[in-house]
Amino acid sequence: MAFLESLNISGSGLTAQRFRMDVISENIANIDTTRTENGEPYRRKMVVLTSENSFKEMMVKNIKDYEAGGVEVTEIVEDQSEFKLVYDPEHPDADMNGYVKMPNVDSLKETVDMMEAYRAYQANVTALNTTKQMAVKALEIGR
Repeated sequence: MAFLESLNISGSGLTAQRFRMDVISENIANIDTTRTENGEPYRRKMVVLTSENSFKEMMVKNIKDYEAGGVEVTEIVEDQSEFKLVYDPEHPDADMNGYVKMPNVDSLKETVDMMEAYRAYQANVTALNTTKQMAVKALEIGR
């Protein structure tokens, strides 16, 4: 039923964006973590989202046979960009020259990513509420 599929699509978007916000929050919380279990500074993490239907599937199938799908989190990848070097000879993790490797987390980038995830979450809530309102109106017609 198309009605239930649209609810599933919105639900998968809500789940994916909430997970993305959790990962962004973890990045922000570890912005000053200079040593993790592996001995290196914290590395920024990013969420990879993919469609449940591939573009190829959409092109091959007839439009009437096409089943809509939502998104899903396929993996969490670590940002392999360089760590920031900060001069702080008093820091316990400073090297011989007094530089400390800081995480590759940029608070501005994380803030923008959080705003984007929040807006996507809001859009999915709006779609969910609109679908719900349409169902209520359809039931009212049947009375």
